Amino acid sequence: MKIPSDAIISEEKLTSYHTHSKTEKMMMELELYQDVVLSHDLPEYNLKNGDVAMLIDHVKHPSGGQDGYILEVFNAVGDSIAVVTVPRSYVEHPPTNAVLSVRPISA
Repeated sequence: MKIPSDAIISEEKLTSYHTHSKTEKMMMELELYQDVVLSHDLPEYNLKNGDVAMLIDHVKHPSGGQDGYILEVFNAVGDSIAVVTVPRSYVEHPPTNAVLSVRPISA
């Protein structure tokens, strides 16, 4: 059985992948529909650093700046309360040494 040429990863691509910075690799690991944590406050949406959201899409910056994510935020009972677009640097993996908590949303 012959392996299709487009299924073979070149040494150049492998080398390129391994030269990304640690931050870029961590950002690349975020997958759609996983829970993520905000690393910045978003006062215009009453969201705070540490709030949990679901990553629902990756977006390219239109003029070459930092790419971003579209996030959906839910309240404690699972109702969608916001859909926001943020830079990649505003999102991180949930820490393994943390516990989720509930806070009231300011109106």
